[in-house]
Amino acid sequence: MIEKIRTQVEAEIAALMNELNIDLPVRIRIAREHGDLRENSEFKAAKERQAFVEARLNHLMTRMTELSKIDVSEMAYDTVGFGSIVTIHDIEMGEDFTFTITAGDFIDLDAGQVSLASPIGRGLLGAKEGEEVTIELPAGDRKYNILELSTLPQQMEADG
Repeated sequence: MIEKIRTQVEAEIAALMNELNIDLPVRIRIAREHGDLRENSEFKAAKERQAFVEARLNHLMTRMTELSKIDVSEMAYDTVGFGSIVTIHDIEMGEDFTFTITAGDFIDLDAGQVSLASPIGRGLLGAKEGEEVTIELPAGDRKYNILELSTLPQQMEADG
């Protein structure tokens, strides 16, 4: 699991480095050739993209540092933590949600990923399968039942 995440992050870093060091300098050079930079939308767009790529690279490098600090042998076997795949039941809405707990501030609900730093991640941290938890969300407190839990150590054991 950690290796899969590392591979994904490394692939994104490589693509962004290529864009930053090869594609964007070409776009900026071509945009400069069009004249007055104050009214040059191509130049502004390329510079904005360059700033975004640099910020994203910084974020990804931080994630790689966080990933390198994870020691699976010291992780809890039966409680929610980094890498856990959790299925919860929203008692009020009557809906089930499944997601993976990720490191840092990364969150992508559509892809089924929730950060440990998010309110849901913090609220589930340390909980066990079968428990009911109350999580303080910006819209108010919500109660969830933990229907299924597969921790990172359990996943690695199953793969191994």
